[in-house]
Amino acid sequence: MLSIIQAAGWPIWPLIACSVLALALIFERFLALQTRHVVPPQLLDEAIAVSTRGVPGPDIVGQLAQNSALGEVLASSLQTLNNHPRCTEAELRAAMEGTGRAVAHRLEKYLSALATIASAAPLLGLLGTVIGMIEIFGAQTGAGGGGNPAQLAHGISVALYNTAFGLIVAIPTLIFWRYFRSRVDGYLLTLELASEQFLRHILRLRK
Repeated sequence: MLSIIQAAGWPIWPLIACSVLALALIFERFLALQTRHVVPPQLLDEAIAVSTRGVPGPDIVGQLAQNSALGEVLASSLQTLNNHPRCTEAELRAAMEGTGRAVAHRLEKYLSALATIASAAPLLGLLGTVIGMIEIFGAQTGAGGGGNPAQLAHGISVALYNTAFGLIVAIPTLIFWRYFRSRVDGYLLTLELASEQFLRHILRLRK
């Protein structure tokens, strides 16, 4: 591996940094986007059951908010009711929507960074290719016009290794970005539907 890095020259170092950063972001997103941290399967039913006889106290609402992203959205409506018992439906909806936007922003964290790496890696590989081609032309126009075989071989190595490594970094990063993007979109839809169902439940209790 070290010999490949040496043959690729200095342009490969930004690609190595991108690959390390991409791996760290992918690992972090896998941990953060687990279903139990975002939309636990039974949480909505449990929240409805707890609030059937009235609005739960601040302790229970706080536990719900700390449970998951869905719990945070559901708890926002209960917190609003605890703070303002006579609040309107519009105020309840606004509270849940505001919390939902904050949760959505948190779920989409680092996805733009992954997309940037997926887009930049081929360009960095192309940069290495251009630098390698410059070295090749420099070898061809060396002293005496005969060229420098060693410099020629090094230029070819720089060009090919950087092109390949740029694609090696970009392709998996793009795949994981698409996967996480799809997963977040699914979570956001689930959060929206669950929030609407819980809001209807709260409004029925107030009648």
